[in-house]
Amino acid sequence: MRTVAGTGNGIAPEHLPRIFHPFCTTEPDGGGTGLGLSITFGIVREHGGSIQAQFQPGRRAIFSVMPPIRDPDAAVRAD
Repeated sequence: MRTVAGTGNGIAPEHLPRIFHPFCTTEPDGGGTGLGLSITFGIVREHGGSIQAQFQPGRRAIFSVMPPIRDPDAAVRAD
């Protein structure tokens, strides 16, 4: 598992259920597209991993990314 902490003021609890949805943003108009977390979620999921966000009141957001577990002895294929 890898943990990444944001640099902002965190995520309000009412926004947590939809932060990985496309176009979800809490930024003022012109401040963001709301695609970053959605794209990140899709990439992580497509590779068999998972991502979660944690809320700590008054603190920055913390994201935990769990990459898939792979057999280290498995051959790597280039398609």
